[in-house]
Amino acid sequence: MGTIQVVFMTVLVFFVIVTIHEWGHYFFAKRAGILVREFAIGFGPKLFSVKRGETRYTLRLIPAGGFVRMAGEDPELVEVQPGQTVAVRLKDNLITRIYLDRLDERTGTIRGEVESLDLEHKLQISMLVEGEAETFAVHPQALIIARGKETQIAPIDRHFGSKTLPQRAMALFAGPMMNFILAFVLFAAYIQMAGVTEKVLVNTVQSGMPAEQAQLQSGDVIDSINGEKIGADFNRMIDIIGASAGVPITLKIIRDGAAKQLQITPVADDAGVGKIGVTPKYETRSATVGETITKSASLMKQMTVYIFQSFKMLITGQFKLDDLGGPVRTAEVTSQIAKQGFVQLTSWTALLSLYLGIFNLLPVPALDGSRLLFLGVEAVRRRPLDPNKESMVHFIGFAMLMLLMLVVTYNDILRLVRGE
Repeated sequence: MGTIQVVFMTVLVFFVIVTIHEWGHYFFAKRAGILVREFAIGFGPKLFSVKRGETRYTLRLIPAGGFVRMAGEDPELVEVQPGQTVAVRLKDNLITRIYLDRLDERTGTIRGEVESLDLEHKLQISMLVEGEAETFAVHPQALIIARGKETQIAPIDRHFGSKTLPQRAMALFAGPMMNFILAFVLFAAYIQMAGVTEKVLVNTVQSGMPAEQAQLQSGDVIDSINGEKIGADFNRMIDIIGASAGVPITLKIIRDGAAKQLQITPVADDAGVGKIGVTPKYETRSATVGETITKSASLMKQMTVYIFQSFKMLITGQFKLDDLGGPVRTAEVTSQIAKQGFVQLTSWTALLSLYLGIFNLLPVPALDGSRLLFLGVEAVRRRPLDPNKESMVHFIGFAMLMLLMLVVTYNDILRLVRGE
């Protein structure tokens, strides 16, 4: 790939795995009837923003994730208070617009002082209009307009917290779930493109090593070692040879369609591991539908185990700061893999999507896993936790995650400057 293609594919990888995650939250929140105020990719200042229907779609400066802002999760940004003078616009006897500023410029409106209001349950406002008390019904999708911004009201039945436990749990779990689905689909696409390995062949033979002395040749098929079939499992071949330093082994090979047996004694390297001096190449074929499904599931399992092993090493202190990578290092590795071709990039994107799904299910404050844990506690207690306390826990967790991201990003930049 050229430089422009590499940059484009790197950005696309991040965009796809984050967007599919947030779309999962968005889709199941909307399905439950929750008002989704914003669908954002990235954090920080807005780079691009457009509103479609009830939701504002934004692209933000810091490409380190995204979020779906649902009504009731955070305090509403705009409030109307009793005693405040407002202007309202009616349609079919329902208030559709509530103006909080520049009242003299609002034509076709009714202006008055708010006596009382309920924009969540009763959906009505009582106002003093020219000295007379009047009560108006409010449209469930009415807009509050202040400082040039429109904020849609959220009746209580549109709040996240008003939904059943299963609906809220699904809206939270749907993000990681979509990452798992994407990972499976991408692993399947990778298997279809890469094919299924059927045989391990000798690629090159190193001069002066046991393989050359035994007259192994490029193109020989490794059929078995000491009677154990190798098939496509080159790693098993390495394990057997590695454990046989100084011990003769019997290789059954296929050369030009004919079977031959060779006796080879691996030599020990500096670490005491047996070597015979060959590199492999593989004979592949197209995968069947069944093989694509089973091998995709197998890759999902293998990579999941690998990810949890990495988490374990992090918890037990086997990782140093330099071993951790933030968005900068991830982008660097992604660009390097993109240069290897679309097939390798597909596999890497699947791994990143799987990692994002698993990471978000960790019981860390501010992540989906922590919020699901709070729902589990609510189910056991049969009553919700204090939303203010829960919000504080998630806020602290988010701040700590952002701090960690800043530290590893700073370390990544220093590493790039040092040319490591």
